[in-house]
Amino acid sequence: MPQITVDHPTHLNVSFDRRGFALELHPLVVEIADARLPACKTRFRATEENVVGDAADGPGVLNIEIALLAGRTEEVKKRLAEAVVELAGKYVVGTAVAGHVSVEVRDLDASYSKA
Repeated sequence: MPQITVDHPTHLNVSFDRRGFALELHPLVVEIADARLPACKTRFRATEENVVGDAADGPGVLNIEIALLAGRTEEVKKRLAEAVVELAGKYVVGTAVAGHVSVEVRDLDASYSKA
């Protein structure tokens, strides 16, 4: 637990320090959501194409999903989401995704299990 997924435009592969972002993100999740650092897992998925509104040639989208074991308040989830948006901005400022960053913090389904 926490399961973190970051979808980002393929063109960010060159300029987005994914490892640096994850290594700064994990302690933030620990601090705000009371998670354990060794339990934080982040995977990155490059998206080939993103369309925003009616723009024929627009900026990309950085979407971050954080799934936690149930028990955090909505207030904690919101605080974490806001902190992650701010952190992500630090990593994408000056790139084509600036302004299109979203974060969702949700509970893992009760069926979640791991080995």
